[in-house]
Amino acid sequence: MKRIALEFLRRGVLASGIGPLVLAVLYLVLKLSGSVTMLTVDEVCIGIFSLTALAFLAGAMNAIYQIETLPLMCAILIHGSVLYVGYLITFLVNGWLALGWIPIIVFSAIFVVGYIVIWAIVYSIIKRNTERINEALKTRQEGL
Repeated sequence: MKRIALEFLRRGVLASGIGPLVLAVLYLVLKLSGSVTMLTVDEVCIGIFSLTALAFLAGAMNAIYQIETLPLMCAILIHGSVLYVGYLITFLVNGWLALGWIPIIVFSAIFVVGYIVIWAIVYSIIKRNTERINEALKTRQEGL
């Protein structure tokens, strides 16, 4: 368990530096689109702190897949649930999502679809690589 906790911290610290960078790009896009022309010090500070925390959480949660005794579907559900709550809180705290049932339902639907699409891509890449490795091993064994 200590190994998993250290991996959680390591991954979180590595990813946390990406949060402010993502925020800077987001604010730049909002400025270029004309949606935001000026930010208060509070908005910038809350944005930096919340995106740093979200990046830490997103990076750290990948350590859950290192727990070999945890079934993959449980790991995916825990990972997805924690990320969902983290993103939802971040969006609400920063005022990027209006507080109300309809905006939260729309956000939830987009998150779930996006999460499934990303996992489908990851699954297909892993499956393809595994098939290639198995084929190479089979070819090598036949050659011996």
